[in-house]
Amino acid sequence: MRIIAVTDIHGNFNKARELAGKIRGDEFDVILIAGDITHFEGKESAEKSLSYFLELGKPVYAVMGNCDGRDVLDLLEELGISLHDRRTEINGLGIVGFGGSNITPFSTIWEFQEEEIWESLNRNYCDGDILLMHVPPYGTKVDRTFTGLHVGSKALKRFIEEKQPPLVICGHIHEAGGIDKIGKTLIVNPGPLFKGYYAVIDMNEERKISISLC
Repeated sequence: MRIIAVTDIHGNFNKARELAGKIRGDEFDVILIAGDITHFEGKESAEKSLSYFLELGKPVYAVMGNCDGRDVLDLLEELGISLHDRRTEINGLGIVGFGGSNITPFSTIWEFQEEEIWESLNRNYCDGDILLMHVPPYGTKVDRTFTGLHVGSKALKRFIEEKQPPLVICGHIHEAGGIDKIGKTLIVNPGPLFKGYYAVIDMNEERKISISLC
């Protein structure tokens, strides 16, 4: 299984088009997009960014980010690619998603109480699934802001500690791109696509994972 992991496009159509062109013809199984497809815009902007990936003819799944307009989730559902509060399977691999962020000081568009995040993950998760989140788990390398504060989800951290999914793909904190680990769980924030970053993730049948940050 090869995953192209993307997050935080923030309406940069040029970077979306460039990445789609770069991976066109490559061997991969699915593109997973971890939110903030737009920069406080709606479905028209999201649809344009997504179109470059959808035209590749490979499965695409996405969650909305906290900066996506209220109708972006509607678009993802209309396109049949939403993983917000949902589970799907690709080639036998279960993927559970949740979009938006935990509560921030900025009152952005999609914010959820920690209990909502906790309940959704527990409702949808099956043992061995991977997670597609916008928000990273609290207290990790991938949720630290440039000021040094950890701002990720405590509910997600607790869920990872208890369930130990093999992989969590997240975004949200642009300056915190990288890889971390909680127990046996690998956590990757590919870094924002609007700056040209993404990740290639390979998982074999034994759930052994290798991650390339690009």
